[in-house]
Amino acid sequence: MRQFDFMGKRRLAFIVSGILLLISLGSLAIQQLNLGLDFTGGTLVEIHYASAPSLDSVRQTMEDAGFRDVSVQTFGAANEVLIRLQQAFDPDVGKQVVGILRDEGESVDLVRAEFVGAQVGDQLRDQSGLGMLIALGVVMLYVAFRFQYKFAIGALLSLVHDVIIMAGVFSLFQIEFDLTVLAAILAVIGYSLNDTIIVYDRIRENIRKSRISDMPVIFNESINQTLSRTLATSGTTLLVLLALFFLGGDMIHNFSLALIIGVGVGTFSSIYVASALLLPLKLQREDLIPAKKEDPEAEELP
Repeated sequence: MRQFDFMGKRRLAFIVSGILLLISLGSLAIQQLNLGLDFTGGTLVEIHYASAPSLDSVRQTMEDAGFRDVSVQTFGAANEVLIRLQQAFDPDVGKQVVGILRDEGESVDLVRAEFVGAQVGDQLRDQSGLGMLIALGVVMLYVAFRFQYKFAIGALLSLVHDVIIMAGVFSLFQIEFDLTVLAAILAVIGYSLNDTIIVYDRIRENIRKSRISDMPVIFNESINQTLSRTLATSGTTLLVLLALFFLGGDMIHNFSLALIIGVGVGTFSSIYVASALLLPLKLQREDLIPAKKEDPEAEELP
């Protein structure tokens, strides 16, 4: 079985991660996130078509009519369409939307038009942020108890790395950030942590079994031993997510995109962030193998 020198490329990996983090943080600071209706509130119009329409053409028609920040997606059946508008509610907006679409020769009927309040808003944003910090804190305590505090620091920095880059991609390309994307980020935290724990467990096992103290060699051996499992898990997960991305429709488009980014970044960070950070943290055999206590009775023997 071929052995890859992962630790030999760790400096290059750190540079790549650093660049991605700088771009992500810069975009989040300058452009911020393109928050969806779940966070900002707005107007929702549901319409019924005689036959399934092209969502792209509906979106283009609305934008040509002067509407901005339009989100169009199917709702249940293919001929039931939800149009989300980031604007204050107007009682006549439903009739206005139907009139615009009928002018294009479409056979449409208005089902409902209503105001959508911000389901998340400032309060839930604060609560979700606090909840994420608490979750990361609990994870750090678990890993420190289960392994060693240097492992906990590596795992925590790896998870922060994944979350920042995921959010940065959505900010950089101004992709709508809604509740489904937030759910995907939380799912990726669990996925990435699971992958990291598996690699960490093998590293700890090999350190205890090995008679050498060359940490890069032990890390490479451990990562190579778990590589087939990591690639199989990530590969099969990505196949499902790609199917959802291309065939799942607009309702879960951003959700599947966030998971695709997260699985890719999480797999990378399990090797080149969580594991490689143990080297600058100066993990040693003594951190995992406690020194044997000397027997005072044996010392008294002649």
